[in-house]
Amino acid sequence: MKRRHFLKNSAWVVPSAAALGSSSWLKDSKQKIAPVVIDGMGEIRIDYPMDLLSEVISSGTTAVQVTVGNPNLHGPEAAEDALNELAAYEHHIDSNRDYLLKATRVADIDRARREKKLALMYLFQNTSPLADDLEKLTFFYALGVRCIQLTYNSRNLVGDGCTERTDCGISDFGLRVISRMNEMGMLIDLSHAGTRTMNEAIAFSRQPVIISHGGCKAVYENSRTSTDKNIRALAEKGGVIGIFQINPNLGPKERNTLYDYLNHIDHVANIAGVEHVGIGSDREHKTIPDTEDERRRLEAEMARVSDKKIHWPFFLSELNHPRRMETIRDGLKKRGHTQHDIDKIMGGNFYRVFKDIIG
Repeated sequence: MKRRHFLKNSAWVVPSAAALGSSSWLKDSKQKIAPVVIDGMGEIRIDYPMDLLSEVISSGTTAVQVTVGNPNLHGPEAAEDALNELAAYEHHIDSNRDYLLKATRVADIDRARREKKLALMYLFQNTSPLADDLEKLTFFYALGVRCIQLTYNSRNLVGDGCTERTDCGISDFGLRVISRMNEMGMLIDLSHAGTRTMNEAIAFSRQPVIISHGGCKAVYENSRTSTDKNIRALAEKGGVIGIFQINPNLGPKERNTLYDYLNHIDHVANIAGVEHVGIGSDREHKTIPDTEDERRRLEAEMARVSDKKIHWPFFLSELNHPRRMETIRDGLKKRGHTQHDIDKIMGGNFYRVFKDIIG
């Protein structure tokens, strides 16, 4: 069933919890629970079969922030779509409670790790569902949303996105949004923000902020990567940037590799400290067929939201599978990172910020 079709027909159900079967990677009778592994923004679709979820969980992945609502929508349609998707995820989690749980605080991530489940955290990739009403923050917080990206690609009422012709920074309304999110304990996400918008948001926020999925302009410059200045400013506030796995945004080659991906992680660690970099895949946690049929399907899907030509493939071949976190961990080890630092990158850094902000 197509994701959007399912969402429109979903009922609102409050999820509960139960235990999932064993996973030898996570724990055995002689080992402690494995380190937390978090994808700062990834795709866990509601049409994933349970054997795929089992594979993701057994690879060690503890929590994923999932996008709720279409970030390209504006006006009343944006809020309606977000509500439909929230309802769909609530129903999906409740229907598959042996595998999934909803996380609104770090205690839920801890529980997922103990019970060998996957914690899903709700993230908006645009403030458009708020329209011009700050009180909607309270409404969506009550429904479980804990992280909101201030802008998507284009300009909204909060500020300018990364593809906007201008880069005018944060609006007066945006300052009020930032202040209210700080007060509420909602995590501010600056992925897709314009350079000035990002810099001002970091400066105005009283709390750490994140770039849930992004990269480094110093490694490969494009609209979706961030300057060293902004990455350092983010780190000085205690924030984290999750490195995305979008092939055309990581390097100039037609097919970039794990090596190119790890270059972005190492760059952040070198200029801002290893405590401020994590994983934010921005990708499906499944294998995507590397075929012309899949390419045409994606082109048709993207044509509905953008007039830009896609660069195929979107994925990195070495990370195009549900056990990708293991591949990244192994790659970091081969790069010479210590186990302690690897654990920070794989999830410890995001966990720290989550604990600081959402509790």
